[in-house]
Amino acid sequence: MQTSPLTVPAYAVLPFVMVLAGIAILPLTVPALWERNRNKAIFVGILATPVAVWLLARGPAYLWNVGCEYFSFVCVGSALFVVTGGIHLGGDLRASPRNNTLVLGIGAVLASLLGTTGASMLLIGLLLRMNAQRRHTGHIPFFFILLVANVGGLLTPLGDPPLFLGFLRGVPFHWTLRLFPIWLVAVGYLLGVFYWLDRRAWAREAPADIDRGAGQVVPLSLEGRLNLIWLLGVVLSFFLPSPVREAAMIAAAVGSLTLGSRVGRDRNGFTFAPMTEVAVLFAGIFVTVAPALALLEQKGSALGLVKPWQFFVASGVLSGVLDNAPTYLAFLTAGQSTASALGLPASVVGVPGSYLAAISAGAVLMGANTYVGNSPNFMVKSMAEAAGYRMPSFARYAMMAIAVLLPVYLATALLVARY
Repeated sequence: MQTSPLTVPAYAVLPFVMVLAGIAILPLTVPALWERNRNKAIFVGILATPVAVWLLARGPAYLWNVGCEYFSFVCVGSALFVVTGGIHLGGDLRASPRNNTLVLGIGAVLASLLGTTGASMLLIGLLLRMNAQRRHTGHIPFFFILLVANVGGLLTPLGDPPLFLGFLRGVPFHWTLRLFPIWLVAVGYLLGVFYWLDRRAWAREAPADIDRGAGQVVPLSLEGRLNLIWLLGVVLSFFLPSPVREAAMIAAAVGSLTLGSRVGRDRNGFTFAPMTEVAVLFAGIFVTVAPALALLEQKGSALGLVKPWQFFVASGVLSGVLDNAPTYLAFLTAGQSTASALGLPASVVGVPGSYLAAISAGAVLMGANTYVGNSPNFMVKSMAEAAGYRMPSFARYAMMAIAVLLPVYLATALLVARY
């Protein structure tokens, strides 16, 4: 989305605020009504249509850029979702603290390669099966959300939606690899805490439950191997120019759907409903966020954010209560405005590297603070509850996540200043 000379009144951001508030509140207050994608489409359509008409009248080129960014975003999300949805990791390992920690560590690595949603889809079923015979397991899906559904996706634009939006805005694909020190601190710390907690929980298990679980060990198996080739195609397509990139992603998704065995997809219970939900909601987000971004371009320096740690905290806090992808865009735009106003070196997409590191880390890491901070969070919660795991309430989860991640946040606030 390119900058625009549009004069934007402050009230033009209200539809964006209402869309994000609805996404955060309606699933909790009217879950039966919200679960239908048609109702989501009606909700975002009511709020986004007036904004789209206004943009078409005042800045049609701006609306065109919004559409192009949205198309790219949906293409990469859909391609990864479709391809990974055809890969099923079967089997059942012994549910020891070592094996559980190993699965979480692998998931944290895969999150930056397959995306947080793809890695979550691939591994959550295995982890839930492994620990089905244990009694003290509430911490297991909780740490899965922290590590695989969020923190692990920090290293590449494939990993998390905010980083892909940054890629679309011009951030080089390899730039996020520079965040490896932050990733290593966060992942290493969380794996250490999890292993300590899981060992304590393991010691409380009844011997009969441990023996019963050990008796149900099944060797690992992989269904849908052909999809690994399509997955490689999706990854390589990132380096192609648009619209060839999007065409290659669509081709990979179609190839994954039409060729090879459907066994993996059937065992995963694959449907298009989750991706349809993302496409519908982000259509509203991309349109309604446009005036907000234009306003931030004009007045972003007035927010008073000048230090990298301030951008980290601000972008992170809002990422926890709103969706982290539009939050990333908002603070990236504010950072560009601030850098321009202060005459700071604009080393990457118009911002200092420290600003970009802070905003990226805030959006990704603190997206774990609530169930609504990142799209895979609710998916993992729902799958765990369906498998009989007891998950914390919305407020209790938020308090637990912030308490566990606070050392990571303090360390990151110091690290971002070095970029």
